[in-house]
Amino acid sequence: MKHIDFYLDFISPYAYLAFEHMPQALEGLSYSVAYRPILLGAVLKHHGQLGPAEIPAKRTWTYQHVLWLGHAHGIPIEMPATHPYNPLPHLRLALATTEDGEINRYVAETILHEVWRGGAEAGDPVRYEALAQCLPLVRELNGDAVKAQLRAGTDAAVAAGVFGTPSYVVDGRLFWGFDGLAMLRAYLAGDAWFDSPAYLQADQRPGMTRPRP
Repeated sequence: MKHIDFYLDFISPYAYLAFEHMPQALEGLSYSVAYRPILLGAVLKHHGQLGPAEIPAKRTWTYQHVLWLGHAHGIPIEMPATHPYNPLPHLRLALATTEDGEINRYVAETILHEVWRGGAEAGDPVRYEALAQCLPLVRELNGDAVKAQLRAGTDAAVAAGVFGTPSYVVDGRLFWGFDGLAMLRAYLAGDAWFDSPAYLQADQRPGMTRPRP
């Protein structure tokens, strides 16, 4: 049985879609999953990247694309009333339900549905308080331990090569994005291509120096 570390931030519509689609995408395979909340903004900052919603033209495409993916795959999805929004409260809430930085599928599903179904304000404090009442908290919601766990989990993700969410790490190999689920399935199924020079040496070539305008 293979083990998957699934890195997600609730702000990411692709993480929501991948979460919903994973059981179908990996149907028939033997695997276990650890859902690990991380702060996507910190990951992007580490790599010197902007989020899709921070680039106006890409923002439009991203929102249209995720709604199309939901439509095409039969996954209910509605954009929150405001997006991007501050996901820190949701990330800390999730981590307050666990002692080790790994949340269960029920917790992940409950929060993702709160954000990506219904079209309401994801950051509304009244809705957030009601959500917190539905989850089994084992640590202080905004305590130092939860905050430290989020930082540590995000640092661990970066160390594992994560540059965005959703990301899946198996046997030290990284798979990224909603469409990466098909590639992940092939790897879990034992496709020998993943041991071929084509895959292992794909990045072993010089790149062009970016020209100055």
